[in-house]
Amino acid sequence: MIGDPVCLAPTGDVCGEGIVWHAAHRAVYWADINRFLIHRLNLADSCVRTWLFEEPVTALSLTDCDDVLAVVLGSRVILWEPSTEVRRDSLFHLDGWPTVRLNDARSDPRGSLWVGSMRNNVNADGSAGEVGGRDGVLIRLDPDGRHTCYRERIGISNTLAWSPDRHHFYFGDTLANVIWAYDYDPSTGAISNEHAFFQGFSRGLPDGSTVDSEGYLWNCRFKWKLYCGGYSRWKN
Repeated sequence: MIGDPVCLAPTGDVCGEGIVWHAAHRAVYWADINRFLIHRLNLADSCVRTWLFEEPVTALSLTDCDDVLAVVLGSRVILWEPSTEVRRDSLFHLDGWPTVRLNDARSDPRGSLWVGSMRNNVNADGSAGEVGGRDGVLIRLDPDGRHTCYRERIGISNTLAWSPDRHHFYFGDTLANVIWAYDYDPSTGAISNEHAFFQGFSRGLPDGSTVDSEGYLWNCRFKWKLYCGGYSRWKN
Protein backbone atom coordinates (compact mmCIF):
# COMPACT_ATOMS: atom_id res chain seq x y z
CA MET A 1 0.00 0.00 0.00
CA ILE A 2 1.35 3.44 -1.02
CA GLY A 3 0.64 6.18 1.51
CA ASP A 4 0.18 9.89 0.95
CA PRO A 5 3.37 11.90 0.32
CA VAL A 6 4.80 13.82 3.28
CA CYS A 7 6.97 16.94 2.93
CA LEU A 8 10.00 16.47 5.20
CA ALA A 9 12.09 19.44 4.03
CA PRO A 10 10.49 22.45 2.29
CA THR A 11 13.77 23.58 0.70
CA GLY A 12 12.22 25.20 -2.39
CA ASP A 13 14.42 23.32 -4.84
CA VAL A 14 14.32 24.28 -8.50
CA CYS A 15 15.34 20.77 -9.58
CA GLY A 16 15.85 18.33 -6.70
CA GLU A 17 17.84 15.25 -7.73
CA GLY A 18 20.19 12.49 -6.64
CA ILE A 19 18.66 11.40 -3.34
CA VAL A 20 20.98 9.15 -1.31
CA TRP A 21 20.31 7.53 2.06
CA HIS A 22 23.46 7.50 4.23
CA ALA A 23 22.94 4.87 6.92
CA ALA A 24 26.07 5.76 8.92
CA HIS A 25 25.04 9.43 9.07
CA ARG A 26 21.36 8.61 9.60
CA ALA A 27 20.70 11.27 6.99
CA VAL A 28 19.41 11.87 3.49
CA TYR A 29 21.55 13.78 0.98
CA TRP A 30 20.29 15.29 -2.27
CA ALA A 31 21.07 18.04 -4.77
CA ASP A 32 19.36 21.05 -6.29
CA ILE A 33 20.88 21.20 -9.77
CA ASN A 34 19.96 24.77 -10.69
CA ARG A 35 20.99 26.35 -7.38
CA PHE A 36 24.30 24.40 -7.20
CA LEU A 37 23.38 22.99 -3.77
CA ILE A 38 23.68 19.82 -1.72
CA HIS A 39 21.22 19.37 1.16
CA ARG A 40 21.38 16.98 4.10
CA LEU A 41 18.33 16.09 6.19
CA ASN A 42 19.30 14.71 9.60
CA LEU A 43 16.57 12.31 10.74
CA ALA A 44 17.48 12.64 14.42
CA ASP A 45 16.42 16.28 14.64
CA SER A 46 14.84 16.96 11.20
CA CYS A 47 17.39 19.72 10.57
CA VAL A 48 18.60 20.51 7.05
CA ARG A 49 22.12 21.69 6.28
CA THR A 50 23.05 23.04 2.85
CA TRP A 51 26.34 23.45 0.96
CA LEU A 52 26.95 25.65 -2.10
CA PHE A 53 29.11 24.50 -5.02
CA GLU A 54 30.54 26.42 -7.97
CA GLU A 55 28.50 24.68 -10.67
CA PRO A 56 25.44 22.41 -11.00
CA VAL A 57 25.39 19.40 -8.65
CA THR A 58 23.59 16.57 -10.45
CA ALA A 59 24.12 13.37 -8.42
CA LEU A 60 25.72 11.88 -5.30
CA SER A 61 27.09 8.47 -4.41
CA LEU A 62 28.38 6.76 -1.29
CA THR A 63 31.97 5.53 -1.24
CA ASP A 64 33.84 2.89 0.80
CA CYS A 65 34.61 5.61 3.36
CA ASP A 66 31.64 6.82 5.43
CA ASP A 67 32.99 10.38 5.63
CA VAL A 68 33.50 10.78 1.87
CA LEU A 69 30.89 11.14 -0.88
CA ALA A 70 31.38 11.16 -4.63
CA VAL A 71 29.79 14.32 -6.01
CA VAL A 72 28.82 14.61 -9.67
CA LEU A 73 29.06 18.20 -10.89
CA GLY A 74 28.22 19.52 -14.32
CA SER A 75 31.81 19.26 -15.52
CA ARG A 76 33.42 16.58 -13.36
CA VAL A 77 33.27 14.08 -10.49
CA ILE A 78 34.96 14.93 -7.20
CA LEU A 79 35.30 13.54 -3.68
CA TRP A 80 33.77 15.58 -0.84
CA GLU A 81 33.89 15.36 2.95
CA PRO A 82 30.77 16.94 4.50
CA SER A 83 32.27 17.11 8.01
CA THR A 84 35.32 19.14 6.91
CA GLU A 85 33.90 20.60 3.67
CA VAL A 86 37.06 19.43 1.87
CA ARG A 87 36.57 18.98 -1.89
CA ARG A 88 39.31 17.09 -3.64
CA ASP A 89 40.47 14.60 -6.24
CA SER A 90 38.72 15.23 -9.53
CA LEU A 91 38.04 11.65 -10.60
CA PHE A 92 36.77 12.52 -14.08
CA HIS A 93 36.40 15.54 -16.37
CA LEU A 94 33.71 15.67 -19.05
CA ASP A 95 34.86 16.71 -22.51
CA GLY A 96 32.72 19.48 -23.98
CA TRP A 97 31.69 21.27 -20.79
CA PRO A 98 29.83 23.69 -20.63
CA THR A 99 28.09 22.78 -23.89
CA VAL A 100 27.31 19.41 -22.29
CA ARG A 101 27.06 18.40 -18.64
CA LEU A 102 26.86 15.32 -16.45
CA ASN A 103 23.46 14.25 -15.15
CA ASP A 104 22.23 11.10 -13.40
CA ALA A 105 24.76 8.75 -11.77
CA ARG A 106 24.89 5.70 -9.50
CA SER A 107 27.45 3.19 -8.23
CA ASP A 108 27.16 -0.41 -9.37
CA PRO A 109 27.52 -3.55 -7.20
CA ARG A 110 31.27 -3.69 -7.98
CA GLY A 111 31.98 -0.13 -6.82
CA SER A 112 32.24 1.54 -10.24
CA LEU A 113 30.38 4.80 -10.80
CA TRP A 114 28.13 4.95 -13.85
CA VAL A 115 27.34 8.48 -15.02
CA GLY A 116 25.42 9.83 -17.99
CA SER A 117 25.50 13.21 -19.67
CA MET A 118 23.31 15.51 -21.76
CA ARG A 119 23.32 18.86 -23.54
CA ASN A 120 23.71 21.48 -20.82
CA ASN A 121 20.38 23.11 -19.98
CA VAL A 122 21.61 25.09 -16.95
CA ASN A 123 22.97 28.58 -17.59
CA ALA A 124 25.91 30.02 -15.66
CA ASP A 125 23.53 31.83 -13.29
CA GLY A 126 21.49 28.68 -12.68
CA SER A 127 18.56 29.68 -14.85
CA ALA A 128 17.05 27.10 -17.16
CA GLY A 129 18.42 26.75 -20.68
CA GLU A 130 17.08 24.88 -23.69
CA VAL A 131 16.73 21.10 -23.70
CA GLY A 132 17.45 19.04 -26.79
CA GLY A 133 20.02 17.34 -28.94
CA ARG A 134 21.65 13.93 -28.64
CA ASP A 135 24.98 14.93 -27.14
CA GLY A 136 24.87 12.63 -24.12
CA VAL A 137 27.01 9.59 -23.33
CA LEU A 138 27.00 6.78 -20.74
CA ILE A 139 30.32 6.22 -18.97
CA ARG A 140 31.57 3.77 -16.32
CA LEU A 141 34.24 5.11 -13.97
CA ASP A 142 36.27 2.37 -12.30
CA PRO A 143 38.02 2.63 -8.91
CA ASP A 144 41.43 2.39 -10.63
CA GLY A 145 40.76 5.62 -12.55
CA ARG A 146 39.89 4.09 -15.91
CA HIS A 147 36.67 5.06 -17.67
CA THR A 148 34.73 3.31 -20.43
CA CYS A 149 32.08 4.83 -22.70
CA TYR A 150 29.23 2.36 -23.31
CA ARG A 151 26.72 4.49 -25.20
CA GLU A 152 26.56 7.71 -27.21
CA ARG A 153 23.92 9.93 -28.86
CA ILE A 154 21.71 10.23 -25.78
CA GLY A 155 19.20 13.03 -25.26
CA ILE A 156 19.03 13.12 -21.45
CA SER A 157 20.69 10.37 -19.45
CA ASN A 158 18.48 9.13 -16.64
CA THR A 159 17.68 5.90 -14.76
CA LEU A 160 20.67 3.84 -13.61
CA ALA A 161 19.64 0.77 -11.63
CA TRP A 162 20.50 -2.89 -11.12
CA SER A 163 18.29 -5.91 -10.43
CA PRO A 164 18.61 -7.59 -7.01
CA ASP A 165 20.33 -10.62 -8.58
CA ARG A 166 22.89 -8.25 -10.20
CA HIS A 167 22.31 -9.69 -13.68
CA HIS A 168 20.35 -6.80 -15.22
CA PHE A 169 21.14 -3.11 -15.67
CA TYR A 170 18.60 -0.40 -16.58
CA PHE A 171 19.33 2.89 -18.30
CA GLY A 172 17.05 5.47 -19.92
CA ASP A 173 16.87 8.43 -22.28
CA THR A 174 14.26 10.96 -21.18
CA LEU A 175 13.92 12.63 -24.57
CA ALA A 176 13.53 9.31 -26.39
CA ASN A 177 10.96 8.16 -23.80
CA VAL A 178 12.67 4.80 -23.41
CA ILE A 179 14.27 2.70 -20.66
CA TRP A 180 16.63 -0.01 -21.88
CA ALA A 181 17.56 -3.23 -20.11
CA TYR A 182 20.98 -4.86 -20.44
CA ASP A 183 22.63 -8.04 -19.33
CA TYR A 184 25.08 -7.10 -16.58
CA ASP A 185 28.19 -9.15 -15.77
CA PRO A 186 28.82 -8.80 -12.02
CA SER A 187 32.37 -10.12 -12.38
CA THR A 188 33.54 -7.57 -14.98
CA GLY A 189 30.93 -4.79 -14.79
CA ALA A 190 30.29 -5.03 -18.54
CA ILE A 191 26.83 -4.60 -20.09
CA SER A 192 25.50 -6.20 -23.26
CA ASN A 193 22.35 -7.20 -25.14
CA GLU A 194 20.61 -3.82 -25.10
CA HIS A 195 16.86 -4.03 -25.63
CA ALA A 196 13.89 -1.76 -24.93
CA PHE A 197 12.43 -2.51 -21.51
CA PHE A 198 9.76 0.20 -21.43
CA GLN A 199 9.12 2.85 -24.07
CA GLY A 200 6.52 5.20 -25.48
CA PHE A 201 4.50 5.48 -22.27
CA SER A 202 2.25 8.53 -22.66
CA ARG A 203 2.14 9.72 -19.04
CA GLY A 204 5.28 11.78 -18.71
CA LEU A 205 8.89 10.94 -19.60
CA PRO A 206 11.36 8.67 -17.78
CA ASP A 207 13.51 10.29 -15.11
CA GLY A 208 15.24 8.61 -12.16
CA SER A 209 14.49 5.03 -11.09
CA THR A 210 15.15 2.51 -8.37
CA VAL A 211 14.60 -1.23 -8.05
CA ASP A 212 12.86 -2.78 -5.05
CA SER A 213 13.65 -6.07 -3.31
CA GLU A 214 11.20 -7.94 -5.54
CA GLY A 215 12.95 -6.78 -8.70
CA TYR A 216 10.39 -4.19 -9.77
CA LEU A 217 11.73 -0.99 -11.29
CA TRP A 218 10.08 2.20 -10.00
CA ASN A 219 10.39 5.09 -12.44
CA CYS A 220 9.62 8.76 -11.79
CA ARG A 221 7.89 10.38 -14.76
CA PHE A 222 8.62 13.99 -15.68
CA LYS A 223 6.04 16.21 -17.36
CA TRP A 224 7.29 19.33 -19.12
CA LYS A 225 6.15 22.65 -17.60
CA LEU A 226 3.57 21.02 -15.36
CA TYR A 227 4.89 18.78 -12.62
CA CYS A 228 6.97 15.75 -11.87
CA GLY A 229 4.14 13.39 -12.66
CA GLY A 230 4.23 10.46 -10.30
CA TYR A 231 5.86 7.08 -10.77
CA SER A 232 5.38 3.75 -12.52
CA ARG A 233 6.46 0.21 -11.58
CA TRP A 234 7.51 -2.62 -13.91
CA LYS A 235 9.37 -5.90 -13.81
CA ASN A 236 11.22 -8.06 -16.35
